[in-house]
Amino acid sequence: MDLNSLIKDEFRLTEEVKRGLKKLKLETVRDILYYFPSRYSDLSEIKLIKDLIPGETSTIYGKIIKAKTKKGFRSKIGVGEAEIEDLSGKIKITWFNQAYMAKMVHVGQNVKLTGRVTSGKNGVYLANPEMEKTIDIPIDSRKTLFEKEKKENNFRYPIYAETRGLTSKWLYHAIEKIFKSGILQDLDDYIHEEIIKKYNLPSLKSALTWVHIPKNENDALSARKRFAFEEVFFIQLERQRMKAEYKKNKSFKIEVDKKDIDEFVSRFPFKPTASQNKAIEQINEDLVKTHPMARLLEGDVGSGKTAVAATISYAIIKNRPLKLLPSKSSGDQPSADLAERQTFGNLQVAYMAPTEILASQHFESFIQNFKHLNINIGLLTGSTCKKFPSKVSPDGWTTISRPQLLKWVENGEIPILIGTHTLIQKSVKFKNLALAIIDEQHRFGTEQRSKLIRKDGIAPHLLSMTATPIPRTLALTVYGDLDLTLLDEMPHGRKQIITEIITPEKREQTYDEIKLELKKGRQLYVICPRIDEPDPEKELALNVKSVTAEAKRLKKEIFQKEEIGILHSKMSKDKKEEVMKDFSEGNIDILCATSVVEVGVNVPNATIIIIEGAERFGLAQLHQLRGRVIRSEHQAYCYVFADTKTQRSLDRLKALKTAKNGFELSELDLSLRGAGELSGKKQWGISDLGMEAIKNLKMVEAARLEATELIKKDFDLKKYPKLKQIIGERKSDIHFE
Repeated sequence: MDLNSLIKDEFRLTEEVKRGLKKLKLETVRDILYYFPSRYSDLSEIKLIKDLIPGETSTIYGKIIKAKTKKGFRSKIGVGEAEIEDLSGKIKITWFNQAYMAKMVHVGQNVKLTGRVTSGKNGVYLANPEMEKTIDIPIDSRKTLFEKEKKENNFRYPIYAETRGLTSKWLYHAIEKIFKSGILQDLDDYIHEEIIKKYNLPSLKSALTWVHIPKNENDALSARKRFAFEEVFFIQLERQRMKAEYKKNKSFKIEVDKKDIDEFVSRFPFKPTASQNKAIEQINEDLVKTHPMARLLEGDVGSGKTAVAATISYAIIKNRPLKLLPSKSSGDQPSADLAERQTFGNLQVAYMAPTEILASQHFESFIQNFKHLNINIGLLTGSTCKKFPSKVSPDGWTTISRPQLLKWVENGEIPILIGTHTLIQKSVKFKNLALAIIDEQHRFGTEQRSKLIRKDGIAPHLLSMTATPIPRTLALTVYGDLDLTLLDEMPHGRKQIITEIITPEKREQTYDEIKLELKKGRQLYVICPRIDEPDPEKELALNVKSVTAEAKRLKKEIFQKEEIGILHSKMSKDKKEEVMKDFSEGNIDILCATSVVEVGVNVPNATIIIIEGAERFGLAQLHQLRGRVIRSEHQAYCYVFADTKTQRSLDRLKALKTAKNGFELSELDLSLRGAGELSGKKQWGISDLGMEAIKNLKMVEAARLEATELIKKDFDLKKYPKLKQIIGERKSDIHFE
């Protein structure tokens, strides 16, 4: 047996287990070794049913084999009864005056029970125990390789996430068999000893043993610390290598005239914030260097990222292209080192937006910002091609053919081209692309960037922008290849959004207040956690509001006179854009949507938002959703509809009223909800263990520092072949969905 051995060749597998392994994507011995426990249970706290002693309070695990309710013979008070069994025996459970407890379980369900062991005339039973439903029960009592450790230490039993057909117990015994094979003896550590000692991390062999079979809590924590550091370190190595690779290219050295920039900014209909001015200054410092910029501009919805992008675009197009001269050392081949400025033309900017509506919106915005200059602006999407200015109307745009627009882009006559992902298609060729602005395109990775690099090795400066507030540690990790700039202020004079937490008894009053705003001509968003109603037969189905049902209810019971539209992720791209267009133009008064509207368009007249089932969303996501309604001078309202009755949940939601910005909320969310609830694997491509590391700023900074230094010294990791091999095998797929 070795790490690459297939599980099916080393274990006898039933069809159910095979399906379970396939679902969890476990194919090799290595996959099982790196499938870590989700939690641990202290076996010293657990008793077998046969070992229970009357008078003691004990904890047992077992499976429900009977459950019923009845009334006391004399008292007629409801009583809940059940019977539970483990591998050693059976015992009755009695809940006096709590008949409902027996209705909360079903035959075949695994439970953990803690209660007083009582002796009655019909034998021993557990009286009024606390109950916790579980997906697994502890391992059986047979002798194991670790029996000695279990007796001599506070042994912690590992519990693994299960799926249909694959139990935690099966995984435990599979790990035991792998360890017995002696496979750990031949493992070489891929993290070099210097880092292991510097950060007091266990060796690979110790970490794998301790993570699966910890003798005590400290061992388990130490092992998880090692693998958490390792995951962030691998991501950072990948990111720092990408950063170094991109900066190997040459780029356009931009001459920035501060007086020109100040004059351009003075034309905005608002005074820029100190945060915007600092961002413009930071980016301009990058542009004067000879290697390409790679920077992320992160700011709340409405914080003015587009204004910064317009200003940087102005700095670019004010520069003339370079006229490359023949290099003496390479015959007649032109060289970027020997060049002089042309006296005509402009450098070019490409601005890529996630949707056609957003691209069209930026096109209109740039026309307003640049109409006093004698330059052309183009719009290229899947369905339309436009150019400003029009020969017929100098203040407006005209629709032109795609071939004509592409021809003008290729010969440099269009300095600013705005569009969707169509901008990186092979048919789109720029003459002097000096800046690529990527708006909310988080998966714009190495492959896409390479498409922007010219054949002569000159790469455009890259400015990526996002309105998604995430904790600083997460940003340092997933955006390790980008320099970060934050916009943490809102524009001057903008009214503070009024946010209210609405409990069920306040709903009717809130609807009346909203009707008054709608009568003034304003528009409303209603955000629901799901698209369709849950299947009532499905176990554990979330009983939360759906877009489809809520839209019908609102139309029938509350807003009979208003036009209500629906928007969700299962709709086609064209249908979504059509609905958003109708909402933007005021043909729809109320838009009932899922959080798909989170990265949406600017509808200044939509000043009210209802968020249903708010406790289901993260604080940062709630903040981003309410950012949809702070786009105008009108007073904006956010009504957070919460069905929760727990004070903890209400206190968490109240932070929406006090936090200064989305970044503060994302940090609070991380501390309150825990990394495991931030959708690590699903949303970011990082495991729950890696997300736990994100809570530790020192660990993230240490991993980033070590990765940066290693790439500087050995870009191709030639001195670390084992590390290079492991990174290749376990290449991170970090992404934003």
